[in-house]
Amino acid sequence: MEINRLTLPPIGGPGEVTTFYSFESGAARSIALADSAVLLASRQNATTPVLMIDWDTEAPGLHHLFPMRDERYARDEHARADDRAGAPARAGRGVPHRHEGARFEAPRAEAQRPGLLEYFEACREQLKALGRTGGGDHEERARLVLEAIDWEAYVERVDQSRTLYLMRAGCFDDSFGERADRMDWDGLFAACPALYRAFAAHLTRHFRHVLIDCRGGRSAAVSVCTTLLPDRLVGLFTPNGRSLEGLAGVVTRAIDYRCSHEEAQRSLLVYPVPCGVDGVDAERRQLWRRGDPQRGIAGYQPRLEQLLRGCYGLSQLSLDSYLDEVQLHGALASGAAQHLGALPERDGDRLSQTRAIESLLGWMAAGRFPWQSRAEIALLDAVEAARMRLAGGARQEGAPDAFDPNGVLLARELLRLGEHHLHAGRTGSACDCFAESTTLRQHLLGDGHPDTRASRAALAAVLRDSGRLREARQQYEALLEHCTGAAGPDHPETLAARAGLAATLARLDEFGQAMQLHDAVLDACERLYGPEHIATFDAVAAQARTLALQGEYSRARMLYERVLEGRQRVLGTEHEDTLRCTQQLATLLRDMGDLGNARKLQESVVRVRERQAGPDAGATLQAREALAEIFAAQGDLGAVRDMQQSLAMAREQRLGSEHPDTLGVLLRLASTLSQQGELEEARRLQQHVVSLHERLRGMDDHETLRSKQMLAQTLSSQGNKVAARRLEQSVEEGGNRLLQLRAMSAGPYDAPGDASPGDASPRDASPAGLPAGLPSPILPGARAGGMRAAGLGAGPVPAAQEPIEHKLGQLHKLVEGGRGREARQLADSLRDLILRPTVSQALRRRGVALIKQVYQDDNDKDALLAFAEDEVALLEGALIEASGGRPLALR
Repeated sequence: MEINRLTLPPIGGPGEVTTFYSFESGAARSIALADSAVLLASRQNATTPVLMIDWDTEAPGLHHLFPMRDERYARDEHARADDRAGAPARAGRGVPHRHEGARFEAPRAEAQRPGLLEYFEACREQLKALGRTGGGDHEERARLVLEAIDWEAYVERVDQSRTLYLMRAGCFDDSFGERADRMDWDGLFAACPALYRAFAAHLTRHFRHVLIDCRGGRSAAVSVCTTLLPDRLVGLFTPNGRSLEGLAGVVTRAIDYRCSHEEAQRSLLVYPVPCGVDGVDAERRQLWRRGDPQRGIAGYQPRLEQLLRGCYGLSQLSLDSYLDEVQLHGALASGAAQHLGALPERDGDRLSQTRAIESLLGWMAAGRFPWQSRAEIALLDAVEAARMRLAGGARQEGAPDAFDPNGVLLARELLRLGEHHLHAGRTGSACDCFAESTTLRQHLLGDGHPDTRASRAALAAVLRDSGRLREARQQYEALLEHCTGAAGPDHPETLAARAGLAATLARLDEFGQAMQLHDAVLDACERLYGPEHIATFDAVAAQARTLALQGEYSRARMLYERVLEGRQRVLGTEHEDTLRCTQQLATLLRDMGDLGNARKLQESVVRVRERQAGPDAGATLQAREALAEIFAAQGDLGAVRDMQQSLAMAREQRLGSEHPDTLGVLLRLASTLSQQGELEEARRLQQHVVSLHERLRGMDDHETLRSKQMLAQTLSSQGNKVAARRLEQSVEEGGNRLLQLRAMSAGPYDAPGDASPGDASPRDASPAGLPAGLPSPILPGARAGGMRAAGLGAGPVPAAQEPIEHKLGQLHKLVEGGRGREARQLADSLRDLILRPTVSQALRRRGVALIKQVYQDDNDKDALLAFAEDEVALLEGALIEASGGRPLALR
């Protein structure tokens, strides 16, 4: 039979290879792939070339989903009737299944069409012709093999309205089944390890998307399709543990291979897809997704989040938005649905097959990470589109300095994206967006324009909150100047800029100038709005925060009480601003030693949070942690233990058993148990955390070393001196390795003593083409202890033998200069030293304040609470010693 020739010129830039895999439910996999191919090929005025490859040689079926409409390949009515009568079980999918001992039957009209099997048979013959030499360049051998084979003869066009193509499983003659069994995929790899990767690269020169339909289960062919070929892996799974475990195993093996066997480490984006869950009630659907730790039911979302955290080296991620959108429906999962090429949908409602696949492509086609929210993806797409319009307009105009509305649009989208990053806690990415937005608006609109001022205000705030205080001060000073000149001294923007500058100066220890600015803001608010206005209360609260930072606790308390009373009266006792002020006052009272009133206030906050948001919400957990700090300050170890146990359960349910926050509260619980004399239970918890830290973070990570040190102390208390000493030696050796690695990777200005006040902390770095602030998907560096154990600023710097005053001076410079990473390292090394009994009270007070500030700036509640517990333990010991050995309760 004559084969039509294809005309496919190379595309601009390489395409992408995506493998569709399911441990079972092959019907859903094939239809999902076919639908994805149709929708992708319909993009850009149906000019996006897409190739489908049917790699399921045991049950090939993609060619049935795209029957040729050309008369030369159409079946006659008699053949169709024979096929339907002979395979009633295949009515939904139209896929001929191959049973053990049965002979494979194929449609007569399609018998001579070559495909995947014949292509690699030709590759095998070419390799034999080249000769199997032990050495040689495998890349060159692969190139010679592929250039010798006319790949176009194995590909056919299956849609005349779109650039959609298919490489079927093979030529379905009487020998197909036997030849498929004889195909040695492992042998081909052994003969030329570069062959499969070169094959993928060869095709992606001509196709924007290459979609591979991979057979289920586990086999050599599965390894080729999921490990060697793809840039992206779409894994379908159904509502049973076997399906999910099969998918997780394939993903883990693919990642482990790329970590350990490939020098040129390639990225792999994984997109898990649940299917067949829409036909059950909401309770069962949520139980399958979320699970129930109390009943011992593991939901698929926590398991997938744990899998991806390990793959990408992330401490925290959420698939909430992704899994809200990406779910394949029951008809599609069972194979009863027709794919979109055979039966286009007229309407795309939220339950439609089109909507389900489009949701998947929203993440997969653009190469977005599945933990990125739908809102973030929309913003990233808007920024990218604005950049393209701006670049196109500049080329057409030929005058880069001319006003361009596309630049204004890009600045707006960058500001929105920055706000989203900030809400998600990615301050580095937010800072980059705000900085670019400010620069664009400054150039196009001028410094005094309201939009420029808005971008600059956002940039100044995030610089301050991320500890880059010198830069924040410069931005606030410029903002104040422009707001005053353009809007007037009493405009709300001007007052906000003055308040922001005051808060920044307070953190730079310039309290006199900061209070002058606060007074000016308060006077203006009282004059413009009156003493009972919300803005006036905000100005008073800002004053109170600065006074507390200065150590003027009594004056700060008076102001906080005024603000709290006013907000309760105007906004209500359960308003968010009222609750925040209540907790701020409780924290201040705790620091002042008024623990009884602090406890009452914080307990009221916890009750409201639990009633409003639920016991496991983030705001509730944060309020309960603050209450635990007060319990610890009171010496109420029983209450601390109960709170920590409930926090551990809540965090495990909300974040997972391996999340850093969960492990942190377990360590604190172990410390409390140790203080209560329950050493064996404390040892058990600490050993559990050490094991997880070693597996997740590496042997020499600073968190692993810290948990080992705590375990060593417990073992020593139990009398197991040998094991304790062995652990201490392990910690010492790990710390030395970290120090050596850090010395090798440090630049000339990385040492803490070299920090200058104006230095900025390092920005979030991301490789080209990735959203700023997100980790690279290159998996080998993200495996347990991979990049973190390499000493890239991760571990604490052991304290050198220098005077404490000098070290505190270094720490102050680091904090002042916004060098958060070095400040954290030095603070960690000083935390035990500063609490020694031999340290003077003045030095201890200064050191404690600086270390707490570092942990607060780092938003590390675990370290802050642990340090507070150590401080309380020191105070308790001093009181006991002073009372002649009689225990005293802290009041």
